[in-house]
Amino acid sequence: QVQLVESGGGLVQPGGSLRLSCAASERDFSRYAMGWYRQAPGKQRELVASIRSGGNTNYTDSVKGRFTISRDNAKNTMYLQMNSLKPEDTAVYYCNRALAMIRWSWGQGTQVTVSS
Repeated sequence: QVQLVESGGGLVQPGGSLRLSCAASERDFSRYAMGWYRQAPGKQRELVASIRSGGNTNYTDSVKGRFTISRDNAKNTMYLQMNSLKPEDTAVYYCNRALAMIRWSWGQGTQVTVSS
């Protein structure tokens, strides 16, 4: 059973920045495409950024130019650098496999709140 632990969320003012981290217990972490997802109150969970095992990245339109996804396979860790944050970025952020039919069990997520 792969465990995913997200961290780094918090309360930030509009225009601010946060860096999220995702630690995975999967030994072969480097093999998998990974993604950052978010779920705002009353909305479905959405994929906001993904990174393939080779490093290719993709972003949903609403975060392009503001968010950067990266990974450190030696540490089984993935990151999401979020800049120029907006109130509409407020959500619980999760990490999991991306571009796959099967995902691992979801972690507890990390709350990001953008508010003045």
